[in-house]
Amino acid sequence: MHAAGRLARFARSLGPRADLLRAAARGALILLRERLALWGERLAPLRRYVALLRERIAVAKRARAERLSKREQNPRRLITRLERHIPRRVGVAATIAILLGSATLGIVKGGHVEEATTALSDARNALANSVGFRITAVAINGRKQLTQDEVLAIGGVNGRSSLLFLDAGSVRDRLKASPWIADATVQKFYPGQLQIDVTERTAFALWQQDGRLSVISDDGAVLEPYVSRRFTGLPLVVGKGAETRARDFLAMVDRYPKVRAVMKAAVFVGERRWNLRLKDGLDVRLPENDVGNALAALTKLDRDERLFSRDIVAVDMRLPDRLTVRLSEDAAKARDELFRDKKKKAGSA
Repeated sequence: MHAAGRLARFARSLGPRADLLRAAARGALILLRERLALWGERLAPLRRYVALLRERIAVAKRARAERLSKREQNPRRLITRLERHIPRRVGVAATIAILLGSATLGIVKGGHVEEATTALSDARNALANSVGFRITAVAINGRKQLTQDEVLAIGGVNGRSSLLFLDAGSVRDRLKASPWIADATVQKFYPGQLQIDVTERTAFALWQQDGRLSVISDDGAVLEPYVSRRFTGLPLVVGKGAETRARDFLAMVDRYPKVRAVMKAAVFVGERRWNLRLKDGLDVRLPENDVGNALAALTKLDRDERLFSRDIVAVDMRLPDRLTVRLSEDAAKARDELFRDKKKKAGSA
């Protein structure tokens, strides 16, 4: 408008050209209005988009405010529901459970599980014994070498055990796990009678390996890793593999009583063949094969030549076509002196 006024004043000052200038000013104004209207139409979608964006932001703010309000209200509602539906004394029970769990964890972490289990078992058995389930009579059948106390100790039965809580299957498994017991049965007769039937393995021989002496059964099972006085009369076998091969070899030696009577030990050499160590120290080296024929020949030599009473230290029977005898040092010296005397007599003659 200011520009049009200045243009009109300028046109009056020009005189005759005033009408022409007015017309030009009006045309410029009309063209400017049309351009502004056109720009407004073009900017209308942008204004609508901005309005829509503002509306969505407002909706999002209201939704967020509602969610925050619900979160503040939910804990109160949850507590109200719990108080309404959970039975009474649940808190006490939960506290007890937590204390028991803590105690159990402490026992496990401290390595006292076995002690706690034993104490619990003793308390349970004491309760059963007090109401009439004490074990008052025990019958053990089939034992020959084990004592009654040993059988009960192997089975885990003691003076605190009660028949009510005694697990017969566990007792049987523990008995069968012992090398002395091949089989076992356990029966309970209420209120206080226990019967155990066992099938024992028999102590067959003593086995020496790497300087250690053990008691073995005829199938080679180690019954005891030590030797008590009652087993000192058993035959002795020595060497790796001797425990499983002893039964057949000793059965063969038993066929020749003279050899068996003077045998002190049987030594398994190289897991292939046997040597006999006699009581007077004589070492008999048997062949790998035809052991029976070698034992028969040994018996004949003793009967004919009194071999076992000779002053010799070793008899080698490993070669099939010859027999080698090694004299003791004294016998060898005496033999050498005898030969020297014979040579002197022959020279003087």
